[in-house]
Amino acid sequence: MERVKIGIVGCGCISGIYLQNFHGMYKDLVEVVAVCDLIPERADAAKAQYNIPFAYYTDEEIMANPDIELIVNLTTPDQHKLVNVMALNAGKHAYCEKPLAVTRQDGEEQVKLAKEKGLMLGGAPDTFLGGGIQTCRKLIDEGWIGTPVAVHAFMTCHGHESWHPDPEFYYKKGAGPMFDMGPYYLTALTNLMGPVKSVSGSTRITFPTRTITSEKKYGQIIEVEVPTHIVGIMNFESGAIGTIVTTFDVWESEQACIELYGSEGSLRVPDPNTFGGPIQLLRPGQKEWENVPVVYGYQENSRGLGVVDMCCAIRQGRKARANSDQTFHVLDLMCAFHDAADQKKTVELKSRFDRQPALPMGLMQGAEIR
Repeated sequence: MERVKIGIVGCGCISGIYLQNFHGMYKDLVEVVAVCDLIPERADAAKAQYNIPFAYYTDEEIMANPDIELIVNLTTPDQHKLVNVMALNAGKHAYCEKPLAVTRQDGEEQVKLAKEKGLMLGGAPDTFLGGGIQTCRKLIDEGWIGTPVAVHAFMTCHGHESWHPDPEFYYKKGAGPMFDMGPYYLTALTNLMGPVKSVSGSTRITFPTRTITSEKKYGQIIEVEVPTHIVGIMNFESGAIGTIVTTFDVWESEQACIELYGSEGSLRVPDPNTFGGPIQLLRPGQKEWENVPVVYGYQENSRGLGVVDMCCAIRQGRKARANSDQTFHVLDLMCAFHDAADQKKTVELKSRFDRQPALPMGLMQGAEIR
């Protein structure tokens, strides 16, 4: 396969693993020809470390590079729409970090534009393509737990102000625990169980202010603007019922990240913010959960796998797995939980998506993905 030439916008913390993988395990499928960051030192450092031909300091410059086929958008969520739209208007495919946007309308406008332009749009998280979640999908699709009946998902912590150098964003519009971590859980859940039909929800702000205790900004006070404890109930199209909790308000929890219950057994799904295991299965008559081996590759930190699948899809003329229908459905879900809580009613989702095929069994790391 001819390598797809890509440009990266945003050279912050998350860009490191993308660049490492693009120049490592994915080097035969993608070619990074340019990086861009509004802080020149960041772009220059990435260019030097990975011997990238071009470093730009404005979005306009990188969009004007005629060799770039796909823009990987690693900016902050409030900039995702701006950069994605610039890429699409420049005739380039776009893949962005999670979430697709911070409002439902911004997501809708991007999806509409991409379809009008005949270009691909999609985004993270791509952890659902890792060996752990793909193995779980195989177990479900093959009937190991029978018909899915219910699922519980829990993302619990006490926020990021104790360790993150710039934690303010996590308490502003477009963030909070649902928009920060919800994409990992909802992408995994919908990829395993299909689209959601309707939701209800409850939210609260437990602590109106947060005190930063990480070193850089120690002692600064954050005003909390978004709910920090969100509980959602999901009615899947399949008839299954799901519960999700995302919170920055609890100190400790021993809940499994995701437990999925079927008519013939139960499945413990690994942390959806990782690519590997562990996986556990409990079947009727068993007293103890049994460990299930992960049978797919990409079990280490394989960020960029969704980009690579999109690049292969571009060359093959098929739909990418981390496509705009899926990423928008997840955005729609996150917005719907908040809407349901605010309006005190059940919210029907207008979006839906079709699950794409699981990764091929026996796929070698760095090989073309079909």
